[in-house]
Amino acid sequence: MGTQKVVLIVGASRGIGRQIAIDLAKNGFAVVVAAKSSSDRTISNAAASAPFPPDPNSSDSTITTVAREVREAGGEATAIPVDVRDPASIRALVAKTVEVYGRLDALVYNAGAVWWASVEDTPLKRFRLMQQVNVEGLYATIEAALPHLKKGGTGRIVVVSPPIYSRFFRGKTAYAMGKVGMSVLTKGLAMDFERQGLKNMSITSIWPAVAIESAATQKLQKSDPSTARDLRKPTIFSDAVLAILRDTTPAASVNGLLALDEDFLRSDLGGRMADFSRYALVPGATPRRIMPKRLPDLTVEEQDDEGTRINSAASVPAKAKL
Repeated sequence: MGTQKVVLIVGASRGIGRQIAIDLAKNGFAVVVAAKSSSDRTISNAAASAPFPPDPNSSDSTITTVAREVREAGGEATAIPVDVRDPASIRALVAKTVEVYGRLDALVYNAGAVWWASVEDTPLKRFRLMQQVNVEGLYATIEAALPHLKKGGTGRIVVVSPPIYSRFFRGKTAYAMGKVGMSVLTKGLAMDFERQGLKNMSITSIWPAVAIESAATQKLQKSDPSTARDLRKPTIFSDAVLAILRDTTPAASVNGLLALDEDFLRSDLGGRMADFSRYALVPGATPRRIMPKRLPDLTVEEQDDEGTRINSAASVPAKAKL
């Protein structure tokens, strides 16, 4: 088993996920780049004449090209395709990761399906897809990865999901049900870690405070170029993820945290950053913050009163849990 820390990034073929992979590799991680989209660009005749690296927000950017970018920059990367709607595919991904590197130290779940519309305009088929990719995919990935993350006793999980507040539900209820469910998983698993005495393990949710350039925003930019002034580069997000995963960041300080990238980087844990101008997509612009400045506290006065503990798993035979 090597000493280099290994991070599995699910949803890393383009955009924010790609940037996270590039920047974590630059900072010493071996990265496993996972998503549905792969390609043979690195070996085909067509790839030989194609621009490289491709537009990071286009379909030309795949786990294959991202892994190549990392390696050509001197980093360590492996591309493994996965369909997060299929638990067997997820288990194979985690097994292959451990087979290649002999360890798993961190997991970043960035896979996501998006549909913003009213309940009336959201077909059940679309709703189910979002729940499969967002909350179910996350749950299945954590289930498969957790035994390996716990081996070293210092595993960390980063989830791309938002703080919980009511305005987020407006106009995108079906989407919010899954994304908020991901944040509930962050809170609940963090409590599990505490109850189990796993003081050096953590799970953290992170979300952009300001809109970040992506394939979706590029469509808006084409129709209205002025929208670019309200966008940031994805490097702000990868910088926040890196700060969460640093050894110098105590696990207990980020366990169960539902953070915003800008606010985390402003904090003591994130390095007390004050100047965010470097992240503006348009130099000199001041992108509009889309998230609330203050978020609700989800705790209650009786927070530590669990009543009578019930563990349904304790009465289920081991074979039945599989």
